[in-house]
Amino acid sequence: MVEDTVMNNTAKEAILQRIRAALGDEQTGWGARKKSAREDTRNLKTERGYRTHSEMNKQQRVRLFVRHVEEYKARVSEISEQELPQTVADICSAEKVEKLVIPPGLDEKWLPGPESGLTYLSDEPDQLSHDELDNSDAVLTGCFRAVAQTGTIVLNAGLGQGRRALTLIPDFHICVVRREQVTGIVPEVFWELEPVIREEGAPVTFISGPSATSDIELDRVEGVHGPRRLHVVIV
Repeated sequence: MVEDTVMNNTAKEAILQRIRAALGDEQTGWGARKKSAREDTRNLKTERGYRTHSEMNKQQRVRLFVRHVEEYKARVSEISEQELPQTVADICSAEKVEKLVIPPGLDEKWLPGPESGLTYLSDEPDQLSHDELDNSDAVLTGCFRAVAQTGTIVLNAGLGQGRRALTLIPDFHICVVRREQVTGIVPEVFWELEPVIREEGAPVTFISGPSATSDIELDRVEGVHGPRRLHVVIV
């Protein structure tokens, strides 16, 4: 037992020594480099050699985004602004949606009229319970940005997007993405998200297709971490 402890300590010290050497810290010791978790590091300069901007035009970004979203087995519709209410009604009819969750700040012009037969579940002024969300049929939201490179939708809990539970509990997510919201590559989104996160502490959700995972046998299981179905409407 004693010998095992000695061997473990020796191995640990060897690993730490390598880290110190890599950091150029052999003289001052590991403790000298330890910083408080609360220390402000915003002014630290980090060298970034990766691409930060895309050269794709709007048409190329949208085409690539659509291709990747469809690869994730999500549905995609490309429509005009005027067609949006009818498109939402048609999607809900095809998917047998009766109870549709609506986040605060969603543009009412997106919503079908009474003839659609839809019941709208609004998350304001009182928040919907988890049971109410679980018993709903779908949620309709906008987004913050979409990424062509990865086919990813980005939500930051802003107006028309709602809190995170709204897009994780319902089984079906209808997400409206405006063409101008589609960026080329991931770093472009992070540059825009940084001030929002720092100033508001908003939760950020990245959605790449319907929720899915697989076990060690590679059996695909959908709906474990979020909606099993995703329909992206590009306006």
